[in-house]
Parts: sequence; C-alpha cells; structure tokens
Amino acid sequence: MTASGLLQLVLYLVFLLACVRPLGAWMARVYAAPVGEGPAVVRSVEARLYRLARIDPRADMTWRRYAVAVLWVNLLGFVSVYLLQRLQGGLPLNPEGLGAITPDSAFNTAVSFATNTNWQGYGGETTMSYLTQTLGLGVQNFLSAATGMAVLVAFLRGFSRRESAGIGNFWVDFTRSTVGVLLPLSVVLATLLVSQGVVQNYGPYVRATPVEAGTVTEPASAGAVAQVLAMGPAASQVAIKQLGTNGGGFFNANSAHPFENPTPLSNFLEVLAILLIPAALCYTAGRLVGDGRQGWALLAAIVVVFVPLLLATYAAEQAGNPLLAGTDQAASALQPGGNMEGKEVRFGIANSALWAVATTAASNGSVNAMHSSLTPLGGLAPLWLMQLGEVVFGGVGSGLYGLMVFAILAVFLGGLMVGRTPEYLGKKIEAFEVKMAALVILIPCVAVLAGTAVAVAVEAGRAGVGNPGPHGFSEILYAFSSAGNNNGSAFGSLSADTPFYNLALGVAMWLSRYWLMIPVLAMAGSLAGKRATASSAGTLPTHTPLFVVLLVAVVLLVGALTFVPALALGPVAEQLGLAALAARE
Repeated sequence: MTASGLLQLVLYLVFLLACVRPLGAWMARVYAAPVGEGPAVVRSVEARLYRLARIDPRADMTWRRYAVAVLWVNLLGFVSVYLLQRLQGGLPLNPEGLGAITPDSAFNTAVSFATNTNWQGYGGETTMSYLTQTLGLGVQNFLSAATGMAVLVAFLRGFSRRESAGIGNFWVDFTRSTVGVLLPLSVVLATLLVSQGVVQNYGPYVRATPVEAGTVTEPASAGAVAQVLAMGPAASQVAIKQLGTNGGGFFNANSAHPFENPTPLSNFLEVLAILLIPAALCYTAGRLVGDGRQGWALLAAIVVVFVPLLLATYAAEQAGNPLLAGTDQAASALQPGGNMEGKEVRFGIANSALWAVATTAASNGSVNAMHSSLTPLGGLAPLWLMQLGEVVFGGVGSGLYGLMVFAILAVFLGGLMVGRTPEYLGKKIEAFEVKMAALVILIPCVAVLAGTAVAVAVEAGRAGVGNPGPHGFSEILYAFSSAGNNNGSAFGSLSADTPFYNLALGVAMWLSRYWLMIPVLAMAGSLAGKRATASSAGTLPTHTPLFVVLLVAVVLLVGALTFVPALALGPVAEQLGLAALAARE
C-alpha cells in the first residue's frame, strides 16, 4: 500500500462520517413530522400528491396492510418495466431504433430493478431506449429505494410505539423517502456530475471518425469506419443509482465508462453517494427510537467490519499478481504498481479497491473496475461482504433493518448466556421475533448456495462460465451472492444473459427482497403491540463497545459458518493455485 492511496481512503472515510449527522438529522425530521407538518417544501409537495392519489395520510396501517401496499407498488413497477422493454421498439425516445427485449431478459431486468438489485445481463447503450432507461429503470431506481427506506421506518416504529396495532402509513413513508430525501439529493448530485462532463441529453448517438483514420493534412476517406459515441440522459440516472444503492449502469461499462464517470471528482462524488444514505440512516434510527447512542453503536459495528476488508482488498491489489513476481510491480513515480488489470488508470488501485468494497458493502453493484480481474484475495472481500447479508451499510433502508435483525439475534444469544428474556430497544424479544429473524438471515443464504449448486450441476449453468477451475466457480458463486443479496455487481466474465441465468437469478432476487421484507414487517407489528420494558441491572446494554463486539461477532460468525466452505472452493483455491504456480516458476 502507498501513502497516497491510504490518504485517499482516509479522506473518503472522513467525508463520509462528517455527513452522517447533518443528513441523518434531516431524514429524522422528515420522517418524524406529523402529517401536515415538517419541512415546508416536503409538506407542500406531499399534500398535493395525497390529494391527487386520494390517499388518507392519517390512516394507520397494520403490518399486513403495510406489506400489501409494499407488494402492490413493487408489482406495478415490475409489470411496467417488463412492458416497456417488450414494447420499446414501437415507443418514442428511441433514436437508435432499438428493438424489443427478449422475454427472459425483460423478466430478469424487471425483477432486478423492482427489487433494488439492478443486476444487468445486457449492455445499456445497445439494448435500452431512452424511454426505457428513464421512465422504466430510472423511476424504479427511486421507487425501489424508497420502498426499502419506508420499511425501515416502519420497523423503527415497532420499537418506538407502545401497545399499538399500527406501524404507520406506507404511502406517507414512501412519499417522504422520495420527495424529502432521494429527489433533492439526486438533483444536487446530477448537477455536480454534469459539471464534470457526465452526459445528459436525448440526442441521437454521435458518429465520429477516429483520428487514426486520416491525417492532419489529408482527411479520412469516405469509407472510414466511424466510431459510435453513445449519448443519453446518463447524469440523472447515475445520481439516483448511487444514492439509492441501485447500481445499474446507463452504459455497459458502468461507472468505468468516461461518459458516466469522467474525472477524479466525479469518481469521489459517486463512491461517496453509495454509502451516504446507509451511513446517515444509522443516526436517523437513533433519533427515531429516542436514543441516539443506539444509532452510533450500529454505525460503529458497520465501520469495524468495513475498514479491515477495505484495507485487505487494497493490500491484495497493490501487492500484484504472484505469477508476475519476476517483473517490477512496485509503485513508483512512473507506475502505480500492483494489479492494474481491469482498472482505469485515471482512478488507480486505491480508488478501484474502495469502489469494489463500497459497492458490495452496500447493495449498490455499480463498478469502476472489473471485479473478475481482481486478484483472488482482492475479490474475496467484496464477495464475502455480499454474503454477510448486505448489512455492512447495505441498501438504503434494507441494510439497516437487516443489521438490526442481527442485533436481535445478538441480544437473544446474550439473553441465553445470562438466563434472561432478551430485550432490544425497550422491547422483549420473544419466540416470534426470533423465528422471523431466522427467516431474514437464512433465506438469502439458501438462495445463494442452492442457486450456485444448481448452476454448477447443470449444463446450462456451466455453459456461461468464462474461465475454468476455481475462478469459474467464483463467477457462479459471485452471481448468486449478488442476486441473493440484492447487490447487482458481477464477475463480468460470466455469460449470464441466457434463459437459465435470467430465470434463476430473477427468482433469487425476488426471494431475497420480499421474503425478507414481510418477516421484518411482521416483527414490526409484533413489537409495536408490546409494552415498553424498563431496563434493569440484568439488561444487556446495546449501545456499548461490548455490544458492538458481540454484534460484529454474530455477523461474521454467521457469514463464516455459511460461506467459508464455498469460498474455499473459489477464491481461496485460486489464490493457493497461483502461489503454487509462482513457486514452480
């Protein structure tokens, strides 16, 4: 590792943590305000939307009604995105005349964007029209993110309310997430990105003759092949894809594309946006449950896991490829050193490692370097971060309620140790909550491991592998880890745009989004109906360093017990193989 690279990582963490309190306080103000109150801009816009949609914002919902509303919104989003893809050949805002998407690919993409996964088996600039990108994918970037944030707020109400049958109004939480948080932040970020050169237009693609086709004094011949420069409203979608932990790239190369991410400043802003809302929501959670220390404890647990894995990835990439041990891979004034395969030279190793870890810690999935080109140990950390359940920051809303489910499991285990009924945030954790927590933790694990096993066992799954041996296994494991945890990033060497992978990964994404949301809402309903329990000498404090250590241990232990055998067959075996080859040479 270099001093310059470490300084960049430290500056990133300082900026991120400096934003936690102000943004978290703003979101707490937005969500906690009674209907008709709160920030003036949000209040005026949401009032008009409620009247237009004929919604009673003061109606309190049971967890079942809340869950039904969540599912209806997401079902309509899925259907609309699917139809836009299938009909785009005859719809406007399609200057390149792109045709309809195949049914299996359209299904996969519709599920992907409705579930906040944004897995992409297609190339954006060669597949999707401007209308599909904006009205379909761009809108879902807002709505899927707002859904996760709304469910988190409902879950927090389960702790803050006392003997209540309701957990709030989904339409209010959903609207405030969009109007009060996501939309204003996206406008600011999109404006900054346009200033850096990210494209934002609806014009046709530009045909340009490369310089090499002619000379300064003699123009290129009429038969010279023109280079096609894809255009489109990229900046607006890049802003919400990062802020909403969506991750879908407007272009096939995602944030490695110079029209999506042209400068070091745009790179910094985009990677900062990935973790911005998930980090700030920890502070928001503390405010909404009435104890700010709880939010800081959750953030501390996240950072304790994130920083070592970030440093491990950076160190592995800066160390270089063991098969090239005879060459000069040291960083110097003339070269970055390390493993630069699959990385943009304008970002370098430190920023590529930071993005890879940030995008998999959150359920973002965007990339500025190709993860398949990471060293085996460099790719291990991003892979394992997804397998931990996307709770180290995680998706907007979904990551924090996932972490709080782990916290419930931690206090349950702590209660077993001292022989007391476990309590968390003033509520007793009983059999129902533990059962729901078990579902939330185990369902993604089943989706990942079962999906990987099937793909390895059948010819249709093995046919997509781009590399033999352990790396090929890692390609499949990474794909299902990404889909089964609603991340969306990929080892690009896997050919996943096939009927088998489109269907299998679509099912994994669907299971890991809604079969987790429903148990979380069920827990919220159960907790809201309970009385508050006064803390006593036997209550496990959940804001102390001791609890942070316990929570981190539970998260890592579940991840280790579940996935280490699979990791041993993939990146670990590949690293050992490289070391053996290097030793023989």
